[in-house]
Amino acid sequence: MKLKLLSLAVLFSHTLLSAESITVYSSRHYGGDADLFGAFTRQTGIEVNVLEAKGDALLERIKHEGKNCPADVLITVDAARLGAAEQAGLFQPMVSEALTASLSEEMRHPEGLWYGLGRRVRIAVIAPDRVDTDKLSTYADLASPEFRDRIVVRSSSNVYNQSLLAALIARMGTEEAQQWAKGVLANMARNPQGNDRAQIRAVAAGEADVAIVNHYYLARMMASEDAAEKEASTKVAVHFLGQGENGGGAHVNVSGAGALKHAPNPEGAKKLLEFMASEAGQALFVKPSWEYPANPMVSITYPMFPTSFKADAVNASELADNNKKALMIFDMVGWR
Repeated sequence: MKLKLLSLAVLFSHTLLSAESITVYSSRHYGGDADLFGAFTRQTGIEVNVLEAKGDALLERIKHEGKNCPADVLITVDAARLGAAEQAGLFQPMVSEALTASLSEEMRHPEGLWYGLGRRVRIAVIAPDRVDTDKLSTYADLASPEFRDRIVVRSSSNVYNQSLLAALIARMGTEEAQQWAKGVLANMARNPQGNDRAQIRAVAAGEADVAIVNHYYLARMMASEDAAEKEASTKVAVHFLGQGENGGGAHVNVSGAGALKHAPNPEGAKKLLEFMASEAGQALFVKPSWEYPANPMVSITYPMFPTSFKADAVNASELADNNKKALMIFDMVGWR
């Protein structure tokens, strides 16, 4: 398991950790998070020691360490991974007036086990000269025969697609969600392959007309120093789905965090969660990732992207709860 240490003071013994420090396990890989933790330390006096690794590897590490786990907070991406940590019993409830005031209900686990801190919107990236957006206003439209052989999207093993389908299960019910998955599969211009950037490049190259992607991949391509990626981003357009009166809103997934069950410093963990959800913390949390803030009082503007949008009201915890159903549907329809 490859680990990255962001602090020279990362400690792995409960006896060495003081009340003036906390340890964070994070699967986020954005250098700018150092600014977030630095601001927290300046505000509270609590030092933050960070260990980075991939999300699944961190979950296994926490399980293996058990009661001897030195981490106070787990930060990871996607509701499905937060749900996996929850189901493994890795979190403790952490409820506060500050968290309730900062985050809307759909960003909060019902029992306070974890909180959504960054919003990741699953959007359509389109060829503007080849797509009539009047015929693509909702996620249901992606399954319409209008888009036969015109859509690219990554595989069903990708957790972002699993959470999108999980949201549709919550909204439509299992039977309709299965029909949707079957319809999108029939509309694919090619077999699923590559990451979200690869889907955007396919639309830019004329291999497809619509890509289903997380919004920040296009934002990063637009800001990239790679000339080919930047050029590809100029040939496509952003299209948020579900924005009409009866559209249901855009599908939102989360980056989030929770206090770990055996946190040596639970009070420090609570303070960090509150800071990350605050207006000051939110601006720093989303800056390196190009996510949208989870705190509705914070506004971030990205080029080509709307400052505000209508979001799906499905609670992020439902995405985790419906993950197994989503996997079953993908398997049944043959979406590999």
